Amino acid sequence: MPANQICEVSEEETSSPDKISRGDFGSDFHWGVATSAYQIEGAVNTDGRGDCIWDTFSKKKGKIKLGQHADVACDFYNHYESDLELVREMGFKEFRFSISWSRILPQGTGEVNSKGVAFYNRLIDKCLKLGIEPWITLYHWDLPQALEDRGGWKNREIVKWFSDYTLICAQAFGDRVRSWIVLNEPMAVAGLGYTTGLHAPGKKGLWNFLPVVHHLALCQAEGGRILRAAVPYAYIGTAVSCSYVYPNSGSAADLRAAKRADALMNRLFVEPALGMGYPADAFPYLLKLNRYMKPGDLEKLQFDFDFIGLQNYFSVVVRHSYLAPVIWLKEVPASLRKVEVTSMGWEIDPGGMFKILQQFSAYQGIRDIVVSENGAAFEDAEKDGKVEDPERTRYFQQYLKAILKARKEGMRVKGYFAWTLMDNFEWAEGYLARFGLVFVDFKTQKRIIKNSGNWFKAFLNT
Repeated sequence: MPANQICEVSEEETSSPDKISRGDFGSDFHWGVATSAYQIEGAVNTDGRGDCIWDTFSKKKGKIKLGQHADVACDFYNHYESDLELVREMGFKEFRFSISWSRILPQGTGEVNSKGVAFYNRLIDKCLKLGIEPWITLYHWDLPQALEDRGGWKNREIVKWFSDYTLICAQAFGDRVRSWIVLNEPMAVAGLGYTTGLHAPGKKGLWNFLPVVHHLALCQAEGGRILRAAVPYAYIGTAVSCSYVYPNSGSAADLRAAKRADALMNRLFVEPALGMGYPADAFPYLLKLNRYMKPGDLEKLQFDFDFIGLQNYFSVVVRHSYLAPVIWLKEVPASLRKVEVTSMGWEIDPGGMFKILQQFSAYQGIRDIVVSENGAAFEDAEKDGKVEDPERTRYFQQYLKAILKARKEGMRVKGYFAWTLMDNFEWAEGYLARFGLVFVDFKTQKRIIKNSGNWFKAFLNT
C-alpha cells in the first residue's frame, strides 16, 4: 500500500506551504544548513592533512560514478569565508560542519597537525563574526586511512583513538562552540561501509557488521561523556539516519519484516544510549552482539544526550523475503509503488517525517529532537544565471509543514538543518546528485543561490 494511504497526516496539511511562516515555529527554534568536511573541503593534500578512507576508496575503479573524487570538491577550504556569507545571506543562523579527523591527526593518533586546527579556528571565528552559530560534527564518515589499516571500526582500540581525537577537538574549539554532534549516521557506516561495501572503506560481509556496530555505539556514548566533561554548557547530540517503515501488507510476515527493518534503521543506536540495550526483541540476530560485549559495556553504551539528531529523507515499504537470509526482508522500491520521488529515486513522504518524529518523541529518555538533515536531490541546471528548482522548494515546504504539525502536537522538535548548503561530492554518487541550496559549477567554482535558497531567504527573513 502506498505510504500516502497509510499516513495520518492529511494531504491538505502537507500541500498548503503558503500557510507556514518562520514565526509559527517559535523564537527558540534552530534554523541551519548542514555540510560535511569530505564532501566540500577539497584541499586533500594541503597543510599536512593525512589520507582518509574516502581518498583511498574513490581512487578504486568503479566505486564512484564517473570515476569522480573529492580532491577539490567545492574547495571550501579556500572559499569558506564567501561560502559562509551565503549562509548568512539566506538567513540561516546555524552552520553545521564536520571536522576532518585526518586534518587534525594525519595518522589518526599521535601528533596534532597545528595547521588543521588553525583552519577550523578560522572557520569558527568567521561564523561568529557573521552571527552564525557553529555546530560541530566530530565524525562524518572520513576515518583516517592509517586507522583503517589497523582494523578501523572493527578494532575495539578505536574507542581510545576516537576518545583522544574528541578530547583534542573539545579543547581546541570548546571555548567558542556550544553545539556538538558526536556521530553522523552510524548505521550507514556499519551497513554501507563494512557490510555491503558500497561506501568507504568498501568492506563486504555480514561478519563485519556486529563489531562495527558495537564499537560505534561505544564511541557515541564515550564521545558524549568527554564533551560533557571538557566543554562547559555544551549542547550535545548524535545524529541517526531514520526512515519510517511501512509493511507492504497486513500479513504477519510483512509486519514482522517491518519490525526488523525498524530495529535496524531507527532503533539500533538510540536505544543503547537510552539504556535499553540493542533491539534484539524485534531482530534476534542482534543477540550475537553479546560476543563483543565486555563487562561494563552495557553501562558504557549509555549517555544522556541533550538532543537526538534525526536525519530523514524518505520512508520505506518492506515485505518478507525468503531470499534475504538473516534479515528476511526486502524493500519494495518506490518506483514500483507509483509514488512521487526525487532524482535519487527516494520517495517524497512528508507524512513519514511526521510519523518518525512521533516515534522518537515516544521515548522517555529523549529530551530534544533536532532534524539535523533533510533535503532532496533533483536535476538542476543553470540558465541565464539562475537555477530554477521548484520541486526542491516544494519538498522543503511540505516537510516543514510536517515538522510544524509535530511541534504543535507537543513533540520536542527544536531545530531544522537543510541538507545541504551547496552541491557537493555526494559519496558514491559523485557530483551527479545535487542536494544544495546553492548551485556549484565544479569547473569554475562559481556559486549561484537556487530558487529554493531564495525561498529560505524570504522565509527566514520574514
